[in-house]
Amino acid sequence: MKILIPLDGSAGSQRAVDYLISHRVMFGEELTVLLLNVQWKVATGNVKLFINQDTINDYYREQGMAALQVARAALDAAQIPYHYHISIGSPADAIAQYAREQGVDQIVMCRQGQGGLQMFLLGSVVSKVLHLTDCPVLLIK
Repeated sequence: MKILIPLDGSAGSQRAVDYLISHRVMFGEELTVLLLNVQWKVATGNVKLFINQDTINDYYREQGMAALQVARAALDAAQIPYHYHISIGSPADAIAQYAREQGVDQIVMCRQGQGGLQMFLLGSVVSKVLHLTDCPVLLIK
């Protein structure tokens, strides 16, 4: 079974990883875990006039790796193999697209991540993922 876990670096998103680890038997022996972090695109407008693309790419990579660090350590400790990917763009769109591209069987995610005002203004990532994807989505509280 191929499971996608989107991570934003929040404690909430880590709960999805913890759930998968503690319930790994439920997912079957042929478990493939895909970790995904989505970075908001910061290089808009005149930003590229002041910052070169390599610096922007380094920023995306550093922020993405930081968001994945705790999850990767937990999966390593549990000896569960995984692959990880960092995307740039709108989180819900990137999650749905990556799920399609990778042919995932299920998405496991927390029902809210970093949230706050951003969640209020942009709408729920979870709600958008539910509308954009055809695969089952398991929400962790």
